[in-house]
Amino acid sequence: MDLDKPADPLVLDFVEWIARQPRPYSEVVDTWRTSCPRLTIWEDASDSGYVTRDAVGGVGVIVTVTAAGEQWLRAHGRKD
Repeated sequence: MDLDKPADPLVLDFVEWIARQPRPYSEVVDTWRTSCPRLTIWEDASDSGYVTRDAVGGVGVIVTVTAAGEQWLRAHGRKD
């Protein structure tokens, strides 16, 4: 993780939104869906290791922020 690299504001918004509370995968997809192939918010956050998907029995797939995502948010003034 390169903390000195400029952060994409949309990816920061996405990771910050997930950090507020774990979200069902379906909610994440519905909320952050885009028809523009250049907006790779979900992929960028996932590929960078800031969010992860986990299967939770009886609930489904949940999206959560990783420790790296928490650190990244703090580094960019989005989390205490």
